[in-house]
Amino acid sequence: MEMLQYDFMQRAFCAGGLIAVIASVLGVYLMLRRQALMADMLSHVSLAGVAAGAYLNWNPTLSGFLTAIVGAVAVEYVRRSYKTYSEISVAIIMVGGLSTAVVLMSLNKSISKSFTSYLFGSVVAVDQTQLILMAAVTVIGGLFFFLLRRPLYQMTFDEETARVSGLPVGLISMMFSVLTGMIVAAAMPVVGVLLVSSLIVLPASLAIRIASRFSAALLLAVVIGLTGVFTGLTASYQLSLPPGGTIALVLLALLLIGVGLKKAIRFVRSKSSHVAAADTEMHTYGPIPRLSEDSHNH
Repeated sequence: MEMLQYDFMQRAFCAGGLIAVIASVLGVYLMLRRQALMADMLSHVSLAGVAAGAYLNWNPTLSGFLTAIVGAVAVEYVRRSYKTYSEISVAIIMVGGLSTAVVLMSLNKSISKSFTSYLFGSVVAVDQTQLILMAAVTVIGGLFFFLLRRPLYQMTFDEETARVSGLPVGLISMMFSVLTGMIVAAAMPVVGVLLVSSLIVLPASLAIRIASRFSAALLLAVVIGLTGVFTGLTASYQLSLPPGGTIALVLLALLLIGVGLKKAIRFVRSKSSHVAAADTEMHTYGPIPRLSEDSHNH
């Protein structure tokens, strides 16, 4: 493990591990709530905050973090205005964030040159401030998902019943949206704005397809996320590849392999059940007589 002798690789593995854990858990909830595009939308909103921070000489990481939280609150309000067409809120906020980022970047040409790390990620360049921010977000997210696991479970599968039973659905949904913004903003240094949804959506997509229970899906998503991040970081170091894109490709490969294996196993099981059914029928009714044997006997 030669690469772990370097400080930047140690920080990269710590940052990737923290984000892989909390982003994978968030992804399961977002997938089941049919809000998978929310992570992508908030990453674009966060980009506007990064551009504003760079333009105003503020810390781009913190300005992007705060803007993502504001965007999460805004999308929750817009979602309540369009209850029937909730996906409209994602489109509206995404357009606002992306257009603001483009305009701010055009005002200062020197900003756009340093935006590559924010667009595609640079986990090996994670500094101490970003690492502390990721650790804080992971702890807050972990406490949120653990303490509110029962209300969240009920809201995820039947929000109307949860509201009727007396749960503060509006408040918990707002807290969930704000936490989503925080996790998305914290994950940006790992894979960048354009690929941040890969850390959230891909592990959860495979876990939901394989796991038979909700708790198993959460645990499996974390395992898949950690495997993808650590494998991607190792491959990027050994092959001199961009870490963000490599991590996203590894997670995509894991999803394709997992879905393929599940279909193969289902195919083999269906074939086995057909053979077993045929054997049972044969033992019950005996062998089916051939036409040639019938004619020969007659």
